[in-house]
Amino acid sequence: MSSLLRLPLGFRSFLLAATASCLLVACSTPSPSPDGSAAHAAALGTMGATAAELRDTALDNNRAYEFLESLVVEVGPRFAGTEGDRRAVVWAEAKLRELGFDRVYTEPVTVPAWVRGTAVAEIVSPYPQPMVAAALGGSVATPPGGLTAEVVRVTSLDEVDNLAEEETRGKIVFIDQRMERHRDGSGYGQTVPIRSLGAIRAAQRGAAAVLIRSVGTDDDRIAHTGAMRYSDEVTQIPAAALSNPDADTLALAIERAAGTDRKVTVHLELTTRRDPDQQSANVIGEVLGREKPEEIVLLACHLDSWDLGQGAVDDGAGCAIVTEAARLIAQLPERPRRTLRVVLFANEEFGLSGARAYAETHAEEISLHVGGMEADFGAGSVWAFESRVDEDQLPAIEAIAELLAPLGIEQGGNESRGGADLSPLRPQGLPIFGLYQDGTTYFDVHHTMNDTLAAVDREGLTQNVAAYVTVAYCVAEIEEPFRAPAN
Repeated sequence: MSSLLRLPLGFRSFLLAATASCLLVACSTPSPSPDGSAAHAAALGTMGATAAELRDTALDNNRAYEFLESLVVEVGPRFAGTEGDRRAVVWAEAKLRELGFDRVYTEPVTVPAWVRGTAVAEIVSPYPQPMVAAALGGSVATPPGGLTAEVVRVTSLDEVDNLAEEETRGKIVFIDQRMERHRDGSGYGQTVPIRSLGAIRAAQRGAAAVLIRSVGTDDDRIAHTGAMRYSDEVTQIPAAALSNPDADTLALAIERAAGTDRKVTVHLELTTRRDPDQQSANVIGEVLGREKPEEIVLLACHLDSWDLGQGAVDDGAGCAIVTEAARLIAQLPERPRRTLRVVLFANEEFGLSGARAYAETHAEEISLHVGGMEADFGAGSVWAFESRVDEDQLPAIEAIAELLAPLGIEQGGNESRGGADLSPLRPQGLPIFGLYQDGTTYFDVHHTMNDTLAAVDREGLTQNVAAYVTVAYCVAEIEEPFRAPAN
């Protein structure tokens, strides 16, 4: 949390107003720069005061938490292809109309329908006890009544690949790789392959099933779900995640049995199933531009969630952030130069269905998308701002970074990749603006039953809105549109 957010509201407003005045002067007299980029910084300077006022308003009075609370209480879990997903689409369309967007509409998206069913996992021998487990998204079921097999423990995918088939055939492979906690969430990228690829690698060695340590940083006795993959080249085997405490217990049981004639066996029963595809929708709200309505600044989040929790952190918070940022801009005396398009994407969690459908539906106008931002990392305070724009436009990025500095946000590099829902658009030349949130505790609740309102950082949510509204307004209002790097 920024130290600024700990100040009394009155002093905070004074400090931000003073900062806005300083930035207006500073940005209005840019230092010389090549290729006309001085004009960018000068253009930003003329709107610096408005951007700072928006930031100040967001800090002192925004409705993001009201939006989030309404979503969580009135809709709840929103897993793709479920009744909750369908309720969410109806709710979101009505909510955007209520908030006064100029245009609100939906675009159809076909989504997969996977049903979790129940999960039972227990150590049968030599130390019988139950464990907490969750099926991984997309997993096939076990045979009726489950399966019981000896467990083989490894600590990485590489170790799975190095197992001899006679060591694993007919057994349960337990991948015991612990995720590390980092502010930037980098531990997730290092660990998540055991979830996405574990079943494929274990099946290649003839395993009957795969268990993984949950991809999460908590020590609660809850399991983290998430999408996994299969390959047409190997048998599809059941896949589940154990809570971290139960993964510890299973590892210790295997350690104690080592060197004896006792074998650790586990019973696993999953009753998952795959139903026919269902219809969902991307929900879209627009604040129409006053001069260049055809040029679009895309503010993205995903409306769906996993089924175990309420989807408050992932990604209800993100939807609240981008929606409120656009609403605040719409309250200005005049609309921004360009159109703000808020897209609440369908089914990010289980295949990016909404993002892919959007890229296909809007293929002819992607070149008119002059900027993209996505909020999909909870509500932790933003600590870094990065971009992906032409190098001659970096002075304007630096000017925006100065507007963000009072929020405790530092400027990063120019290689931002954006969130998952922007990935189909990035190769087509979408300029990216990345606001990086503190993910220190994000993976404590990620994809679990603990993803609830109680896990939302309310002050962080407020700071996020202030950051997003600042950047979104500048991108929508600046005279010359941003461009992606030529390479």
